[in-house]
Amino acid sequence: MTIPHPGPSDEPAGETAPKLRVIPLGGCGEIGMNMTAIEYDGEILIVDCGHMQPEDDMPGVDLVIPDTSYLEERREKIHGIVLTHGHEDHIGGLPYIIPKLQCPVFGTRLTLALAEAKLEEYKLGAVQDLREARCREPLRFGPFTVEWISVTHSIPDASALLIRTPMGIIVHSGDYKMDLSPVLGEPFDFHALTTVGEERALLLLADSTNVERSGRARSEAAVRPALERYFQEAEGSIILATFSSALHRIQICFDLAEQYGRKVFLSGLNMERNIRIARNLGFLKINEETLAPLKQYPQHPREKRIVLTTGSQGEPLSGLMRMSLDDHKQVQVEPGDTVLLSARIIPGNERAIGRMINHFFRRGANVVTERQDAIHASGHANADEMRMLLSLVRPRFVAPVHGEVRHQLEHKRLLHDAGVPEENVFILDNGSVLEFGPDQTARVLEEKISASRVLVDGVMEDVHEVVLRDRMHLAEDGLVLVLLTIDRKTAQLLAEPEIISRGFVYMEESEELIAELKGVVLEAFNETEKESREEWLVVREAVRRAVRRYTKKQMQRFPIILPVVTEI
Repeated sequence: MTIPHPGPSDEPAGETAPKLRVIPLGGCGEIGMNMTAIEYDGEILIVDCGHMQPEDDMPGVDLVIPDTSYLEERREKIHGIVLTHGHEDHIGGLPYIIPKLQCPVFGTRLTLALAEAKLEEYKLGAVQDLREARCREPLRFGPFTVEWISVTHSIPDASALLIRTPMGIIVHSGDYKMDLSPVLGEPFDFHALTTVGEERALLLLADSTNVERSGRARSEAAVRPALERYFQEAEGSIILATFSSALHRIQICFDLAEQYGRKVFLSGLNMERNIRIARNLGFLKINEETLAPLKQYPQHPREKRIVLTTGSQGEPLSGLMRMSLDDHKQVQVEPGDTVLLSARIIPGNERAIGRMINHFFRRGANVVTERQDAIHASGHANADEMRMLLSLVRPRFVAPVHGEVRHQLEHKRLLHDAGVPEENVFILDNGSVLEFGPDQTARVLEEKISASRVLVDGVMEDVHEVVLRDRMHLAEDGLVLVLLTIDRKTAQLLAEPEIISRGFVYMEESEELIAELKGVVLEAFNETEKESREEWLVVREAVRRAVRRYTKKQMQRFPIILPVVTEI
């Protein structure tokens, strides 16, 4: 049943007439942390609630979430959060933000199940209010009516959103590509978007991620032939690393494993969780005989094994990195094994991935990345698909979102070439307020709202709390700085460790203790495998654990321990 939606406003023009405002709180000028508030006459609807991974200059930070202080002050006016799909950069902020806003969350089946699992992980089952939405079945939220429209992406059950307001239709593209042969889920709903184009949307909020890539994005189905060659030719075990949400790729992996008589072993908690959820909902079709527990991996012939794992970005503590270092409990890489990194190499991770690949080559494995073969397909639209979306929706105004500044500006150039007047394209920052008047005029207000990043460390939010916690720790237990200088070629120490204490012990009167600490550090370093010493984080963590155990056992003290490794 179709729910009646508000038509164009009959309110008189003027300063007192209701205004429609679009306020990005995350996802503009960056990739990640997607969250947008849509406000009409004080009533608010929120699109997505994501997080972002910390950047290099955020040591000790677990993740970054949007600043919701503007929304918290208007909590009673919020009708809910509507989700486009189940990726972390669109749902990852829910455990931190739902307790503050206490509003319902709406999404399609798989999206909602992943959000529920995320909230359960943080023991927030008691505060969640999750409500399922179905594509093409509009839901009314005060002055807004929202309709989920099926699109294709790297995860099934992804949607664009049609948000009808008293001033016109806002189309939020979500993350999308126009995949004509998706492996899982519903096809791209061209008809629904064409219907919107006949009405002519007021505003299109459009994904900008792949605007620099010409043509069309590769179909998920097109990845199968490339992967199949390795299933045919691999004489040893196959280790396939991909994102835990890449369910299309995961289905292909299981189909090929069944076809070529291989057992699939899962590594990674998120991988196991997402596969379980997708199977329970019927998105993944898996033959039970193809799946085997990881503990049984050593018992199967090499030519009959495939490991499906996360860790494709070279994360230091991931299972894949441990496999590359020969430090995994069940999986030992042998000469002739094949490692397939079936995921995009995210900018900034090249060095870590390169080191991991080197470790695999030392084990005698053959490593293949997306840059060598077509074993990965992006989930985002390329330039031609962006032009197609524009022609379907026919918006009066466009705001490129979901991208860094260069992506937004390149998207603006694409729109200009496609005939959209320059004054009808808005490059928004987080905190910008795009306002529409009753006569469908649009402007970005000079005054921005607070939309700073909130840094999360464990259960603590906001960098100020992190600073306070560190100051209290330093005041109570002090700091032990361990300096290690390593020869880059030999991976050996060039000098004995240097220990510096601040607020822990008075060094001039603690020579015996400092000497014992140096011995603890040397022992921890010598117990670290030579190959592992190339990974600074591994060495630092080994030293930190050893010094922590010693100070706890001998002194019942818990100083901040900061190992610093320098390569020469």
